Amino acid sequence: MSFLDEKTINSHLQNFQSNTKQVMDAIPKKYKTNGELIASPRSAFSDKDIKAKRYINARDTVRDIVQKHEEVAEDRAAFLSNDLPEKLCDRFKYDTLTAIESADLMAAALPVQPWSDDYWAIYNGILGNRYADPAYPSSKDWKTNFDYIRQNDAKDIFYNSGSAAKIDMLSPSEKYDALVGDRTGTLTRRMWQEGRRYYEASGEVEEWMGICHGWAPAAYMLDRPVGTAIVTAPNNYPITFYPSDIKALATLLWANINTPSRFVGGRCNDKSPEQDPNTGRIISSRCFDNNPATWHLAVVNQIGLSQRSFVLDVTYDYEVWNQPVYSYRYRYFNPQLMQYVNTLSEATVNMRRFSNDKFSQYRSSATHSVVGIAMEVSYLVETKPSHAKVDTPANDAITTVTYYYDLELDSKDTIIGGEWYQNAHPDFLWTPVPNQQARTQYDYLATGAWQSNRPMPRIWQHAAQQASANQSAPLGKIVERLIQLSQM
Repeated sequence: MSFLDEKTINSHLQNFQSNTKQVMDAIPKKYKTNGELIASPRSAFSDKDIKAKRYINARDTVRDIVQKHEEVAEDRAAFLSNDLPEKLCDRFKYDTLTAIESADLMAAALPVQPWSDDYWAIYNGILGNRYADPAYPSSKDWKTNFDYIRQNDAKDIFYNSGSAAKIDMLSPSEKYDALVGDRTGTLTRRMWQEGRRYYEASGEVEEWMGICHGWAPAAYMLDRPVGTAIVTAPNNYPITFYPSDIKALATLLWANINTPSRFVGGRCNDKSPEQDPNTGRIISSRCFDNNPATWHLAVVNQIGLSQRSFVLDVTYDYEVWNQPVYSYRYRYFNPQLMQYVNTLSEATVNMRRFSNDKFSQYRSSATHSVVGIAMEVSYLVETKPSHAKVDTPANDAITTVTYYYDLELDSKDTIIGGEWYQNAHPDFLWTPVPNQQARTQYDYLATGAWQSNRPMPRIWQHAAQQASANQSAPLGKIVERLIQLSQM
């Protein structure tokens, strides 16, 4: 369902014209696939945290994780390395609106939809979350959850209980430990130790902490687990990995294993950045984030041309912030008349005639004309894990939001910049490089084949246990084999 109709766009633009500062500071409305307005987007922050803008510091933690793997020469200035859309895109071909229109790329969707998954919160034990156990407390208090796991030990359940139902309800990491013959439950212990660090330091584990930075790239770098994978443990007991269990392992793998990535976007730690008193536009260059030109060209060239997703940060409205982009669609408006128009020529305003320019003092001196854009973007959001035996795109959760901005064109109609018509706009964008595999430093030890109806080779088990102990991650080969088995 699209929300880019003439009435909606004109209503927004008229409101912007009359209440510029208010609209600039407003959080954009978001919608579900069926068109239902999302009244309260999912947030891992309390009202108190939001008011104190603690999400800004939290976002920085994740950004540090991502940028650490960026392919950027250390001697390059930040603004040069982070404001070039061609740095993000697999292929970069289009830099004019005319060329984009001629290529029929004013709208595009990926041929394969990324998959939704949980963000596997640390307070819930990350992959130690025994989500299918009805007695598991799933409390916001880390210790309450940990105490339950300690009192209902996975080793006793798997090796001594003889209860197929209880074994089936074990957490993803507990099943993985059993699969690789790790009787000490190393990966699961690593999951709970992560929360223990924060709990012992401050008495709590903040709800926002999780591994969405692993889910977002895994959701399009790895195939969807479409069914269950029933495999055999070293004691010859069958273990069922549901699609949610396999997704969890994939998410953890991509969260904890360094992979080369590309990154564009600004970096702002200011909780109250300076604003233009007349328009409300943020005037701190450090807090401007992506320029609209960078955003527009990145979306079109990556989603439309390259047909591969990238990860969008939407922390400005306190959601868990790493979301894989699925599709886009844009329409024009005339920034002088502040009205929806059908054609590029109708939307193009020569700077000499642009008397209604609220951002005139910020324009590039090379700007020859300006075009208004309303872009609708759809991206995947988190879902709760379950014991559903089949997973399809219909099970995913998708959010759609519209961003308003204009684009500055030079005398050759090349897109060279622009202005946001809202302060709540995309922050940083990133993606792993194409065809990248997430591999632990022990994956190379897992040689030979693993037949699903037999326990995995001992050399695989040994390699997996080392990866659990030293990298808190599953073997990439095991994750990809489980995905393969789920598709048979």
